[in-house]
Parts: sequence; C-alpha cells; structure tokens
Amino acid sequence: MISYWKCRDGFSEINQWKSGCWVRATSPSQEELALLSERFAVPLDFINDARDVEERPRVDQEDNWLLVFVRVPCKSQDEDGETVFSTAPLAILMRDDVFVTVSYFENEVLDDFVKWSQRKHYQSCKGPDLLLSLMLSTSVWYLKYLKQMNAMMVSGEERLESKMDNDELLRLMGLGKFLIYFITSLKGNSMVHARVKMRLRSLPYDEDLFEDVEIESQQALDTASIYENILRRQQETYSSVIGNNLNRIMKTLTVVTILLMVPTVIAGFYGMNVPNGMESHWLGFPVALALSGVLMACCYYFIRNSKLFK
Repeated sequence: MISYWKCRDGFSEINQWKSGCWVRATSPSQEELALLSERFAVPLDFINDARDVEERPRVDQEDNWLLVFVRVPCKSQDEDGETVFSTAPLAILMRDDVFVTVSYFENEVLDDFVKWSQRKHYQSCKGPDLLLSLMLSTSVWYLKYLKQMNAMMVSGEERLESKMDNDELLRLMGLGKFLIYFITSLKGNSMVHARVKMRLRSLPYDEDLFEDVEIESQQALDTASIYENILRRQQETYSSVIGNNLNRIMKTLTVVTILLMVPTVIAGFYGMNVPNGMESHWLGFPVALALSGVLMACCYYFIRNSKLFK
C-alpha cells in the first residue's frame, strides 16, 4: 500500500503526491513498486533488500538518492500468546523534494510518529529533518520496548523467587535473545547515524535534532546492554541456586541410602544359611532389630557431624 502524507501542523494523509510530501510504502506490491520506479525513479534493488528481515543497517548513495537502512523495533504475539520482540529493516530514500519510506514488516514506529507530529504540530517538513525525526522516533521506541522488557524481567524474577519454574526460566532466556537483537540493531543504527551526518554536511538540517538522535540512540544502547548484563547474571544466579538445591537433594538421598544399608547388611548376615546361634532363639529377631537401630543411630551421628555432609 502506498500513501502520501503532507506536513500541515503535523502529517496528514492526502490523495495524491505533492512536492515535499512523504511517500509511505507499506508492504508494496509489484505494481506499486513499478509505480514508484516509474514516477520517482527509485532504485528497486535497494527497496527489494527491505524484504530481507536480516538486512543490516547501512547508508548508500545512488543517482542523487540518499539511501538509508535502519532497523526498527517490533513487537508481536506468538501462538501461545507470549510477547515477542524483534527488529526489522526500514528503508528510507531521500532526493530533492522526494522522501520515501518502505517497510515490509509491521511496526509501531511510523504510525506513532504520525500521531506525535499531529499532537506537537510538527513543522520540520524538510527531508533531512524528517529523516532525523524518524531516526529519533526509532530510538524512542527501542526505549519503550526496553521498559516493557524490564517489567517482564522483574515480574519473572518475583515468580521465580517463590517457585523455580522451567517456563519462567525459558521466558528469561527468550528475553536475553531479544536484548541481543536490540543491542546488535542499535549498534548498526549508531554507525548509520555517523554516516548520515557526513552525508548531510552539504544540506541544511537541525543540528539539535541530530544531537537528540545520538543521545537517545546511545541511551537505548546503554539501557539494553545494562539489562542484558543483569539478565545474564540473574541466569547465572538461578543456575547456582538450582545446582545447590540439587546438591542438597543428593546429600539427603546419600544419607538415606547409607542408613538403609545398615539393616540390609545385618539382615544379609542373619539370613545366611549357616548356623549363628540365634536362628532358633526367640530373641533373635529383636536383637537384630536393636542392633540395626543402634548402628543406624551411630551412622547418623557420624554423618551429621562429618564435614563431608555439611
């Protein structure tokens, strides 16, 4: 789908393209791509790269087009209703009075940016400023999703404190994977910001806005790195706790096994088919029980005071 957005105290949709408007292509069909190529001479090879979910952030230039790939955060639900965070490529193409974005993956960045521009009566309609504003919005959404991840980490930690559950541990592992995706994408976006700054030297742009982009991007990267370190240490702590619990269980089972071996040995000796002087005496069985009890008590006392089982 292709839509056209004009900046009038914020972006609002218009019926047809006008000079300086924002051309927004969302999962465009082949016919729509042909229209973009015919009308604006956009490089289709670059746009087709946006289909690849693994496409890396980069900056290119072709036929006076400034071509930028950034990775935007995405959130969805899996089949079990669990929240899944990921990142996806967003293609941005800019030339003279033409500004085009192409996205093949659902995300909240662009829709939220339109709503924000309407609330704030956004006036920066020039291509470079719009490019920087979209980059800023991308970093802000990284921070929003990171806050949600942190809330999920805190909630999972509280549940694990009351009961060790495999599902919760798997959720924490999944959050670690999402954080790695975010960190990798944010690092790539930071490299794009530096290269965009070099490309915009000859064009008028809002330097304060670009500084905000760098600050928000670095903050998102630092936050993701902190959460990833915290989560990794939490997983190491839980692994230690599980290991300690297993050791405690094994010690208990070992003690029980040793204590049960005492009457087993005595019963084995008395059960042999050889004369022992007690086979016909009425005190034979009580003596065997008493001897087993005394030896078990002695073993328990020794085990309890032994350093090997502390």
